[in-house]
Amino acid sequence: MDKLQLLYEEAVQHTKDKIKADINQFMEKKESCPSIEEYLSERGHYVEQIWVNVWLNKVTNDVSRSDKKSFLREKDYEVEGVDRKLINRLFRNEMRDYRPFPVHKWLEESIAPFKDEWEKTYRTARDTFFQREEKEKREEAKRMIQKELFQIINQFLEVKHDVGYIHLRHYISKKFMNDLQNKPKYQRIEPFMIEEELEDQGSFHHQDYSVLADFLRELTGSIHKKLDYTRGYWEYETYFYTYERLVSNYISTLIPELILQEITSKILRQYKEVIGNKLTVRELQVIFAEQLLSLNRSYFEMIEKEYVEDLIKLSSIPFDEHHHLEIYKMDLINRERRKAEELLELQRKKEEEARMLEDIFGREYSPSLGKNIRYVLHIGETNTGKTHHALTKMKEAESGLYLAPLRLLALEVFDKLNGEGISCNLKTGEEEKEVPNARHISSTVEMFYEKEHFDVIIIDEAQMIADKDRGFSWYKAITKANANEVHIIGSNNVKPMLLGLLGEADIEIHDYSRELPLEVESKEFSIKHAKKGDAIVCFSRRKVLETASILQNNGHNVSMIYGSMPPETRKRQMQQFINGKTSMIVATDAIGMGLNLPIRRIVFLENEKFDGTRRRTLSSQEVKQIAGRAGRKGIYNIGKVAFTRDIKRMRKLLQQEDEPVQFFAIAPTNHVFERFQRYSHNLGDFFELWDKFESPFGTKKASLIEERELYELVADTEIEARLSMMDLYGFLHLPFSKKEPELTRQWLDTLESLIKDEELPEPIIKNKNLEQQEVSYKAVGLHLLFLYRIGRKTEAIYWERLREDIANGVHESLSTEVSSISRSCKKCGRRLPPGFRFPICDSCHYSRLRKKTQRRFD
Repeated sequence: MDKLQLLYEEAVQHTKDKIKADINQFMEKKESCPSIEEYLSERGHYVEQIWVNVWLNKVTNDVSRSDKKSFLREKDYEVEGVDRKLINRLFRNEMRDYRPFPVHKWLEESIAPFKDEWEKTYRTARDTFFQREEKEKREEAKRMIQKELFQIINQFLEVKHDVGYIHLRHYISKKFMNDLQNKPKYQRIEPFMIEEELEDQGSFHHQDYSVLADFLRELTGSIHKKLDYTRGYWEYETYFYTYERLVSNYISTLIPELILQEITSKILRQYKEVIGNKLTVRELQVIFAEQLLSLNRSYFEMIEKEYVEDLIKLSSIPFDEHHHLEIYKMDLINRERRKAEELLELQRKKEEEARMLEDIFGREYSPSLGKNIRYVLHIGETNTGKTHHALTKMKEAESGLYLAPLRLLALEVFDKLNGEGISCNLKTGEEEKEVPNARHISSTVEMFYEKEHFDVIIIDEAQMIADKDRGFSWYKAITKANANEVHIIGSNNVKPMLLGLLGEADIEIHDYSRELPLEVESKEFSIKHAKKGDAIVCFSRRKVLETASILQNNGHNVSMIYGSMPPETRKRQMQQFINGKTSMIVATDAIGMGLNLPIRRIVFLENEKFDGTRRRTLSSQEVKQIAGRAGRKGIYNIGKVAFTRDIKRMRKLLQQEDEPVQFFAIAPTNHVFERFQRYSHNLGDFFELWDKFESPFGTKKASLIEERELYELVADTEIEARLSMMDLYGFLHLPFSKKEPELTRQWLDTLESLIKDEELPEPIIKNKNLEQQEVSYKAVGLHLLFLYRIGRKTEAIYWERLREDIANGVHESLSTEVSSISRSCKKCGRRLPPGFRFPICDSCHYSRLRKKTQRRFD
């Protein structure tokens, strides 16, 4: 092989180089120049082996496997299917005797005749040897002097650690005092909020800080660039970073200077002789850079813990090492005593707080059922007649109270009972309707008042007891109901929780199951497959309106239901569907909450919903609650359910057994507030205590997020000062949409008018489009909440009529505006086709992809 020839020449040259290096190594340790014969006598066998090793390694590594096999075939070896290691071994054996390089002959011919070159090589080898020895001696001397220096440094850091610290302590005390007296104080904001202009709040007051770390959180007024891993960003600078730099710069000079004073003149002289230059502060900074870095961190942590009052006293005392050491030792003793006192005080406060929490919340959330009450549980799936049977009992009673999860359902029962000749009042947070001689009330569950007695109370949708924000209203109604007979309606998964709450009470249970079967369609639904009697379910107002627009443009008459729709409008939309004026209905999951409609098929246009925190797949209970609305006895004797995708997974959710409700929600009660006011009248304190209160087993605290957000708007204002705590919390708890800025502004303006005893500001009414009408409806609703709360029922009559007019306007707008609704690309504004799933069009999407790809290659 030609390749073998090339490799042979390379191996020969490599062998020669290694032999020459070996000759140098052999010569450098000889006192006199050895002869070539002496070298061959001592190293002859080794130099022969040099060739063998170089050659075999070369051919093994540089010849391909296929060339090795080809070579071995020519030598009559069978190589097919043979292990790679065996191929290498056979090839090496063949190569061992392939054109051996005559090492001895080469030495005798090319080196031995040239005696002058041989002696020159010897002198060069000996010179190199002596230079290397001298260098090693110098390096050893350097190591020894550095070792001595490290011993001095470590001894200083161990013995005189406090000496360095008292220098720093005095320096920082003077700097701190200067900042207190001469620098402006800015209002506290998050450092990253650099778009906010800082407000000068005057001078610092040392009484505001306990330890230096408290002061270091203040803003300097400057902006600096902060590095976060590999990314840098700008933010307002705090004194933490200023003082961190001060400590680092001061210590990196001070400590080397102090150490330099500890080094003897003998070591300094040795250092100069060995290293070649004088030992300086800069040299020391390099020598023990790692220890300096560690010391910086240690000293900075110590300085952060210094009491402000100690630093202030220290700043006026001239520095004397001995005197300041004594001061420091005394301050340490006092600090330990103070810490012990603070720990005792903290422990006392914790114990006092624990007693306070027990006193305020204590046994508040243990069920206290009324005696001689008969509880009737109506348990089962959606659309099984549970509410109908319970209402039958209430209609037969002398007095009754129906507690609904939605204002719309309360309105439905109000109309139903009055339509059947049973006088019934309506009571929700936003409206009250009184019928002469009525002894029945239809109400939302939040309006329950435990001191009113009824013959029969009905509590609908009891599984809502687990809702983190509203669930406590169900808990209170169930456990505080004041009636001869209490009917509780709920799904199967709430049954164990109800039995646990009711304990040993007189309980009667009615289990319900569907008479009409549910059938899941095997084919994925498409909007073009929509038919009469369909209820198409999606999970946002926007999606409802878009879907309704598509269906209307396809020639269908459509009703709509979504959460922010006025209940009167919902009622009219539902009635149109019931009467056949519309052939199908598009709704959010509000359709699953007690709305009885003649639905042939429930269609899930989406399998996920946004729950306020994240987008997630529907739960089994949610799927059942909505799907259960399909089918109506005598009209549609089979309830059909369709999905747009993942049919197998969604069918499994529909069929699987529900997990039992594991907890019920709790919220503050009047009794809780009454007990709290023994300790404080500040709502901010109450919210802090509510956070610290550990929810009892089986319960989950209401988050009170919306109440807190509203409280922040009125905290420390005249509104908080003029209102009692109970009244203020009542206004914080008003049920309105806090996400609408206009409504929050209206809420605040109305409160300001109330405390000034002025006329309440009228809500702003706009009716340019559907969205404005819906916000106007909510604004009037909020106005009514205030009117009912302050007892101005006569005035409320006018606003209720106006609200009905707005609701009629919403109904009309749904008929006229929805068909023209269309989505546009958020990037280019081009109209998107019906049912398009994405916020930007295909053209903009591919353009963005091309730009990303181009940037990646650039």
